Amino acid sequence: MRLHHLELTGFGPFLERQSVDFEAFSHDGIFLIAGRTGAGKSSILDGVCFALYGSVPRYETGDKRLRSDHCAPEDPTEVRLEFTVGDRRWRVTRAPEYQRPARRGGGLTTEPTRAELEELVAGEWIGRAAKPRDVGLFLDEVLGLNAQQFQQVILLAQNRFSRFLLASGTERQTLLRALFGTRRYEEYARELGERSKAAQHELDALGERARTLLDQAERLIAAHELVPAEEAEGDRPLDLAARRAAVDLGQQRASYRLDTLTRERAAADDTRTLAEAAHAERVALAKAQAELSRARERLAALEEAGPQIADDRRRLNRARSAEVLRAPLETARRAERSAATSAELAASADAAWARAVAGTDDASADDLSAVVERLTGELAVWTAALAHEAALADGETRKTAAAADAARLEADVVALDAQRAQVPAELERIDTELEAERAAASRRDPAQVRHDELTGRLAAAVEAEGLADAQRAAEIVHRDAAAAAAAAAERVAALLQRRLDGYAGELAATLVEGEPCAVCGATAHPSPAAQADEPVTDELLTAADAQRDAAVARERTAADVAKTARERHGAAAARAGGEGVERLREQLAAATADLAAAERAVQRRDALAARRTELAALDHEAETSRASLTERLAEARTRIAALEERVAAAREAVDAARGEHVSVADRVAHATSIRDAGRAAVDARADAHRAATLAAQARTDVDERIAASVFADVAEATAALAALPDVEALAERISAHDTQLGAARARMLELELELAGAPSERVDTDASQAALAAADAARTEALRAESDARTLVAGLRDLAMQIDHAYAGVAARAAEAAAIARLADTVAGRAPNTMKMDLETFVLAAELEEIVAAANLRLSDMSSGRYRLQHTDARAARGAASGLGLEIMDAFTGQSRPAQSLSGGETFLASLALALGLAEVVTARAGGVRLDTLFVDEGFGSLDEETLDLAMRTLDELRQGGRTVGVISHVAAMKEQLPAQLAVEATPAGPSVIRQDAAARV
Repeated sequence: MRLHHLELTGFGPFLERQSVDFEAFSHDGIFLIAGRTGAGKSSILDGVCFALYGSVPRYETGDKRLRSDHCAPEDPTEVRLEFTVGDRRWRVTRAPEYQRPARRGGGLTTEPTRAELEELVAGEWIGRAAKPRDVGLFLDEVLGLNAQQFQQVILLAQNRFSRFLLASGTERQTLLRALFGTRRYEEYARELGERSKAAQHELDALGERARTLLDQAERLIAAHELVPAEEAEGDRPLDLAARRAAVDLGQQRASYRLDTLTRERAAADDTRTLAEAAHAERVALAKAQAELSRARERLAALEEAGPQIADDRRRLNRARSAEVLRAPLETARRAERSAATSAELAASADAAWARAVAGTDDASADDLSAVVERLTGELAVWTAALAHEAALADGETRKTAAAADAARLEADVVALDAQRAQVPAELERIDTELEAERAAASRRDPAQVRHDELTGRLAAAVEAEGLADAQRAAEIVHRDAAAAAAAAAERVAALLQRRLDGYAGELAATLVEGEPCAVCGATAHPSPAAQADEPVTDELLTAADAQRDAAVARERTAADVAKTARERHGAAAARAGGEGVERLREQLAAATADLAAAERAVQRRDALAARRTELAALDHEAETSRASLTERLAEARTRIAALEERVAAAREAVDAARGEHVSVADRVAHATSIRDAGRAAVDARADAHRAATLAAQARTDVDERIAASVFADVAEATAALAALPDVEALAERISAHDTQLGAARARMLELELELAGAPSERVDTDASQAALAAADAARTEALRAESDARTLVAGLRDLAMQIDHAYAGVAARAAEAAAIARLADTVAGRAPNTMKMDLETFVLAAELEEIVAAANLRLSDMSSGRYRLQHTDARAARGAASGLGLEIMDAFTGQSRPAQSLSGGETFLASLALALGLAEVVTARAGGVRLDTLFVDEGFGSLDEETLDLAMRTLDELRQGGRTVGVISHVAAMKEQLPAQLAVEATPAGPSVIRQDAAARV
């Protein structure tokens, strides 16, 4: 990982945007970050850490103290960092949460935490994440280190510099795992453990299956009593071979039992076959005897029904003879009925004709056809006059309706003229009122302007009253903040004076007898100055500076708040026009009343204008309606004249056709009834004559057919007739009787011949049936016993094979499971692993040995050969990670001791050597995290001059391979040795600035 560029805005002690170009130091390889205590040197590293992780190493409260105290509410706070990981260049921008002025209205609003991550692709920055959480997750994958690990190997910050040296084995394991990517070894151990468990489960399952099969076979042997009683009463063998031999013995006994039962089943088959044949022979003889008896009974019954069948045969023959005469007889009966009906209809028609012509000249007419023809001609003439009679009634109705329509139109014209006569006067009245309302409505706009002006002034006056209290409170706060800022400044000045006064004592504390003084060069120090009782340390000055800066910032903020309050109050009072709230409320009430009156006048004006427009439109519509009514009245009068002419012509034609009748329709109806009666009488007489002729012909035909038949007369033939179903039933009954009689005689003869020589008494089959049932039951029991024995033999044979296969699998799997278990336990740090060190820890221990070897190359020089780091694989207590311990070997004593026993300077040297060794080994590992940029924050002040030179030479060696190292220190000797410097200076106004010069000293 290499850093390129850092920008800090409103962050820590920096107000304006400050830039750091790390690439400018790539040629030197090592540079110094210098500046006074409290100027903000460590804030540069805070910015790097905040950009990458959203937190800083010095503050436990996160980013809540990151915003510069010098920032005004509207000033931004932002950190931007460009860096490279592998071959990909990134730029991350972060801003913490802080308060800023609201864009709308007054007061402050919270600016939320902001983060953005970009990647440089083909010369353009491409966004990859834009939310704090997304940026954090993305950077976790890119960096490969969490914040704590980053501060242990790259950013060696104050109070965290020696953490890797003094860390526990578990903490050291977490860091090394991230640096070297050894989590896969933990996965290997876990996978081996899972494979060991799976192998053991499989082995247990195979053993359990073998035992289950053996138990099943033993239960099967015991259930079928294959073990002798004396053996069953003893204990079951415990060893596998004996149990397996017992299964084989049971299988042999089951096979012997199967052979015995097979022979018994064959004997039972033979016995049943013989019994079945004997029983079948006796059953057949008994069946023949019973059938002969039934045949004799059936023949006797058929012969008894012979007379009845003969009578049925005679009835059948007569019915078939009468069936030939059925149609002529039916025809004759229908003809006679038709002739009688026709005669009755003719008489009725003659009576109707007589009634129709009674009292007329046609009553004595002999030729009815001539009378009908004459009436038909007259009806044609009178029917034509019916149309004139119907048109006459319709014409009268239409003429009356037309007259009523004309009268209504005349009335509408008169009423419309009366209404239009009132319109001019109404229009004149509306015009007068409209003029007055227009004058009153013209005052609405001035009244609205006045009302709005007073409303705004009243709101401003009310606001000014409320802001007056806020102004007084802000001025009081400003006064108190100014006093506190002055007091804080005085405290800083007093501490600085005490620091200057105590410099002699601090310098005297560093003097060594026989060594030259840094001021005068003398090697003798007869009267060194005494140190102050309460020396002023950098921490006290830093705290005082921070308190002063905070007080100044609060005073500035309070001043801005007071200024804003005064400006807001003055602006509100100016908008109010200098008048009080009550006076403005009275004026606003009067303006509201004037505006309401003007609004009412506008409403009345608009209503009158609309009424006048509507009235004029109605008058125009009335004029158009009158013209239309006049035109329709003329058309109605013309229509009435035409209807009167048509009605007169129709009345003349009707009078001529009506004659002596009430109407033409009445005359036509009377003539039609006479003509229809005559026509009906003529038709009825003709039908009666035809029916009588047909009846006579049918009677003659029937008489001739009776004479030629077996019947004496019509009555006898009619009595012999039978329905078709009855005839068919007689024929079927006769045929069935003849068939059954012949079959019964033939079967009886056949049975008598079959039983010739057999005893006449009935054969008994019960004894043979009982013998067959007993033989069948014995055979069924033998079959069941044989099937059970065969199933038992097959089951025992299958179980024996499965038992042998299962135990063979157990033997084969046991060795493999044991090997896997030993390997899994060894890799997981369990027995037989005597070191209790898992695989990942073993790998990390090897890496730690290389780190220690690389660190000792530098620590030996820096400690003049006295100290060496020593890796220890001693077992840790209480389940902690073993194999990652570090100790210090002291050459003066020849004993190793804990790293915690070193002094402050010694701890710094050992930590620096270990950090540099760690960086070197990690960088050399392919696939690991490459550490191209390192920072060391303070600690050099605890070293003597010679040790400091050794440490500087060690740092100088790190430039090999293109690595860049940044050192934060205020030690003067380091300023002289490092020409590439980054200076952090506090300005007189308070905020710090960064001055970068890679070639000149500061």
